[in-house]
Amino acid sequence: MKKGTMFRGLATALVTLGSVALLAGCGNGSKDSGSADKSGLPKATYKVSKDTPAWKKDKTKMTTLTWYVNADWWEKSFGKDEITKQIKKDLNVNIKFVTGDDTKLNTYFASGNMPDLVTIGDPNSKVARTANQWAYPLQDLANKYDPYFFKVARKDTLNWYKIDGKTYAYPNYSNTAADYNSGKILPRDAFIIRKDVLAGIGKQDFTTPEGFVKGMAAIKAKYPKLTPFGFNDFSGGNSSLQNVVQDMLGVPITTKANKYYDRDTDSDYIKWLDAFRQVHAAGNISDDSFTDDADTFNEKVANGNYATMMMGSDVNHGTNLQDWASKDSKGEYVAIDGIQSTVGREPTLSQAGISGWLINYISNKTKHPAKAIQVFEYLLSDKGQMLTNFGEKGKMYTQDADGMVKWTPFAKDLQLNHPQEFNKKYRIGEFILFGHDRYKALNKDSYVKAVWQMQDWGKKYLKPQFKIENIAPNPGTQEARALSAIQTNWSTTMVSLIRSKDKKSFDDTLAKYKKFQKDNNITDINKTRNDNIKANMKKLGQD
Repeated sequence: MKKGTMFRGLATALVTLGSVALLAGCGNGSKDSGSADKSGLPKATYKVSKDTPAWKKDKTKMTTLTWYVNADWWEKSFGKDEITKQIKKDLNVNIKFVTGDDTKLNTYFASGNMPDLVTIGDPNSKVARTANQWAYPLQDLANKYDPYFFKVARKDTLNWYKIDGKTYAYPNYSNTAADYNSGKILPRDAFIIRKDVLAGIGKQDFTTPEGFVKGMAAIKAKYPKLTPFGFNDFSGGNSSLQNVVQDMLGVPITTKANKYYDRDTDSDYIKWLDAFRQVHAAGNISDDSFTDDADTFNEKVANGNYATMMMGSDVNHGTNLQDWASKDSKGEYVAIDGIQSTVGREPTLSQAGISGWLINYISNKTKHPAKAIQVFEYLLSDKGQMLTNFGEKGKMYTQDADGMVKWTPFAKDLQLNHPQEFNKKYRIGEFILFGHDRYKALNKDSYVKAVWQMQDWGKKYLKPQFKIENIAPNPGTQEARALSAIQTNWSTTMVSLIRSKDKKSFDDTLAKYKKFQKDNNITDINKTRNDNIKANMKKLGQD
């Protein structure tokens, strides 16, 4: 789905409520050709139709929109590559991208001089939670200027981002229940092993804690130069040893009564952490794995240094996995059954949730609301998605009767032998502000070959975790501060558990963590989580 370090962990926008209120008090101030009606919005200058995208009817002169993306890595150019040239031509729009961090976003809000479009990365931020004070409701803009929007926007996603009955945001990579059921989105996590190691160690059972410990010992005996067990680096959170392992074990996300469930202290998960402790005590987990940064981990993956890995987000590491497969085809990594529940639960692998990743808004200060909603509609439509994912049909790709996509020989040669031109001139798969996995999945070559088998292995285990998205206490509250302290404590506790010298030390460390939770008002935090789970279920129509 997503690319490398770009994906996840974007800076959150912590604009003060006072700044947002100031902005709201400034009013809409929207001007456009045509007079405004009672809604305060300018009248459309073209005949609106629910059956035809508005950009096909809008004949106004070239419009310039400013689009702020709260991420410094975003490529700001527009109209230079083949994809954005086509967007510019179709929509008769020129987009001036501006990038920055929270400081720059705060400056926009404080001044009231807002860009036309805004993209942030945190649905829990005050910016997101107060969007009804500074952004236009998408329903209002769509009804007035482009009702075709409702044909391309997902109803569940619109409902998810409602504030007081209206939707102010639309994210990229928002997977709905229908997407999960379609088989068109792919898993990203797996327990993987080098094929040559799998063949060389004889029959081993990596599905039980006892078998896992023995299997790692067998690897060390046969392949002493390899690190038997590896996992994602800790630079982006708790490696792949927390949520990814919990998903592999099928640890519940809520109780049967739909209350918050503490997955970190689940007894099945704790058994596996103790198994990892035994593997570490035997010298089969390197202490370096706890301190390696992302670059070091990536280098080790690309060199096949790990015999096995609990791999989180294999697509993000696809280039490294493919590098190793190219160096040693007999030793390429494959997914197998491993790290399974001791109480009979099936894996419940997750993917991007309904909240998506990057969240897009239309500022209520824009002078061009009609053109802004046309941009949203176009990029969400089949036309926009096929263009941004695959480029020009015929030149870059072909499509069979089932909708599956294949690169043309020209595009494949470009991708393999001229990657810089492929990325810069054609920008395939890079313009992702409204991207979606179900389109990428139309072309297996959207992903490197090294992850295909891993994706096929995990398809049957995908399951949504929508109920527990964005359930943390509001930023700035006492509960939020306490939760942050608990999460930080768990990060060090988890590593300490695995590095414990014996079972007694392991148990003592876990007991200290549970006391820390209690001392930091975990009960009050969980009450907020339970309220938010209930609200989420209402959005999902599950209440």
